[in-house]
Amino acid sequence: MISREQRTPLSEWWWTVDRLLLAAVMALIIAGVILSLAASPPVAARIGLDPFHFFNRHVLFLIPSIIVMLGVSFLSPKHIRRSALIVFAFSIVLIVATLMFGPEVKGAKRWITILGVNIQASEAAKPSFVVLVAWLFSESARRPEMPATSMALGLLTMLVTLLVMEPDFGQTMLVLAVWGTLFFLAGMRMIWVFGLIGASGVGLFTAYLFVPHVAGRIQRFMNPASGDTFQVDLAMESFMHGGWFGQGPGEGTVKRILPDSHTDFVFAVAAEEFGIILCLALLALFAFIVLRSLSRAYTTEDLFARFAAAGLAIMFGTQAAINIAVNLHLIPAKGMTLPFISYGGSSMISLAYGVGMLLALTRQRPSVEMESIGDSNAIRAYA
Repeated sequence: MISREQRTPLSEWWWTVDRLLLAAVMALIIAGVILSLAASPPVAARIGLDPFHFFNRHVLFLIPSIIVMLGVSFLSPKHIRRSALIVFAFSIVLIVATLMFGPEVKGAKRWITILGVNIQASEAAKPSFVVLVAWLFSESARRPEMPATSMALGLLTMLVTLLVMEPDFGQTMLVLAVWGTLFFLAGMRMIWVFGLIGASGVGLFTAYLFVPHVAGRIQRFMNPASGDTFQVDLAMESFMHGGWFGQGPGEGTVKRILPDSHTDFVFAVAAEEFGIILCLALLALFAFIVLRSLSRAYTTEDLFARFAAAGLAIMFGTQAAINIAVNLHLIPAKGMTLPFISYGGSSMISLAYGVGMLLALTRQRPSVEMESIGDSNAIRAYA
């Protein structure tokens, strides 16, 4: 038992961290392990691997992910800002390297292999980008004379350009949505928000006109008879087979032929084997994490912590909503992992990094931390 009277980093962390939020995240992680065991063996068997290949790797990725999440949750806001700057810069370098040297898969370059490990650099860029933008918007609110908003727009333009070059329009839309939300929270005029929405719409329409696979997915969504809807049809069949209480662990049949059942469509496997009840429980967990984080962010006096925690929570929830919506055929198919549930090392570690920062930023602190005053000098150097 950790005593309140102990003045150690561990005791201070334990009595200031949001333990309910931490428990909800750990519940998601446990659910991910169970669903990986249910969904991944058929996929591994279909491609000639050991049935537990993806499950073993999923558990293996959890070890560094939990270490990263808990380690980052000890950081102060000042160190979170600095780590985000380093991670974002490194991610940008890796994205450029991916565009130059990465293999092309299905018309896109999103992965690069380093020391035998496949890395999707755009995953790590997302949480660090959110924190940097929150930092800039908080400085813009505190010091209107600083060009912090212009710098935030510059970061957005740079990241979106690289993502479109891959291309990865799903991540692009997610980044734009979070940036626009933070832009709104920072008190910017609604006309600029509507302008961003309009620009996003123009970009999506341009992609529809000039990028064949984007056009194909939208057309199949609007008119299923226009193309192959095999994955989505099987996902919907999983929900119908599962009903309220599911077929039982290991009893699912649709998952044996459902492509990407361990990644993009793991939610459908959950519905077939464990029923709509479990799906609603997962939805409740995601909703609790987002709403709890937003509530804690609202109560903090530190403007940077408020913006950053809100941005990270919105990014987390939006990513989950996109994955679930694809499984339910509510939006066109898009490869987006379900946080801590889907298989994927890059996604899991980057999500752990983002949640670690979220836990750190929502910790109870007796007063507003003044590190931002010193760090504002770093922003002046960029101005």
